[in-house]
Amino acid sequence: MSTIQVRDKRFGVSIPEAEIKRRVKALAERISKDLEGKNPLFLSVLNGSFIFTADLMREMTIPCEVSFVKLASYEGTTSTGKIKEVIGINEDLAGRTVVIVEDIVESGTTMKRMIEQLGTRNPESVRICTLFFKPEKLKEDLKLDYVAFEIPNDFILGYGLDYDQAGRGLKDVYTLAND
Repeated sequence: MSTIQVRDKRFGVSIPEAEIKRRVKALAERISKDLEGKNPLFLSVLNGSFIFTADLMREMTIPCEVSFVKLASYEGTTSTGKIKEVIGINEDLAGRTVVIVEDIVESGTTMKRMIEQLGTRNPESVRICTLFFKPEKLKEDLKLDYVAFEIPNDFILGYGLDYDQAGRGLKDVYTLAND
């Protein structure tokens, strides 16, 4: 496995760009079919999901809108468990179909908080779309509607995900190497 150095850690390629693009396209096709006639609002959770959201939006075949929310719960390679809302939601969600777009769902704490916040705005429905899901880490009772990859509990970066703000622009996804 080819490895790269990012800051003080080594990472190896685990998911190549071509496989990511294939899965994103398949998700977009499924969402387009499921939500035809709805004009959904995609709420992209920054920073990690911006590349995923951009690629997903380019593959959508139905009218839809996008907005961004920023929640922070990470420091380095570890989730702090504390979520700080940095940028809020300004759109009127009443009667709308909302799709939360997340880079990775682990414990589910971030998604639970997002769903609670969105519920106060009377959306018609809220769906969750995630690029990565770590089922063994899930602590909350969540229904994930669209999942591109189920992965083990490894630290990953690339394709928007970072290690202390480094590595987001990598086209492939890399897993922390156990040297």
